[in-house]
Amino acid sequence: MTPDEIRRRLSHAAVGPRGRTCASDARAAAVLVAIEPARGVWLTRRSPHLLHHAGQVALPGGSVDPSDASPEAAALREAWEEIGLDPAQVELIGRLDDFATGTGFHITPVTALIHGEPRFTAAPGEVAAIFPLGLDALLDPALPEWRRGTWHGGTRDFPVWPHPDHVIWGATAWILLRLAMALRAG
Repeated sequence: MTPDEIRRRLSHAAVGPRGRTCASDARAAAVLVAIEPARGVWLTRRSPHLLHHAGQVALPGGSVDPSDASPEAAALREAWEEIGLDPAQVELIGRLDDFATGTGFHITPVTALIHGEPRFTAAPGEVAAIFPLGLDALLDPALPEWRRGTWHGGTRDFPVWPHPDHVIWGATAWILLRLAMALRAG
């Protein structure tokens, strides 16, 4: 898929919160859905020593700080801090629907293209791995895999994206599903 195709398909994606309603006390967060057309969407595996979401796969991102001008600014700042992604290599495209987590976050996924060959540097103690999920997986209509589990006393179905080295589930999997739907809609 070319950068122009990605731009075109994502330009029709949502630009505001239309997903689940977020609680008023939810913490604002932003993630960078950074796409390098030749290699895929860049993800991280969080350090196993972190207090929250240790060892989980995530998109680069985090809380929106009061000093951040926008969710886009927060996503770029966090990507720089976590994986050393140079903001000069990033072309912001837009946003996917906001996502409310069961852990109290209101996440704004910011879509972007990466230009050039990024040189990532994992933040010590925060990021254990940096890796892509290929666009072929996102474009495959047979994916993601669906699993069923018990959560807060109820049974729920949830997506899991296959990867040879990592388990991609939770909020990251749901955001990737929204990305896949937008890319497939073209």
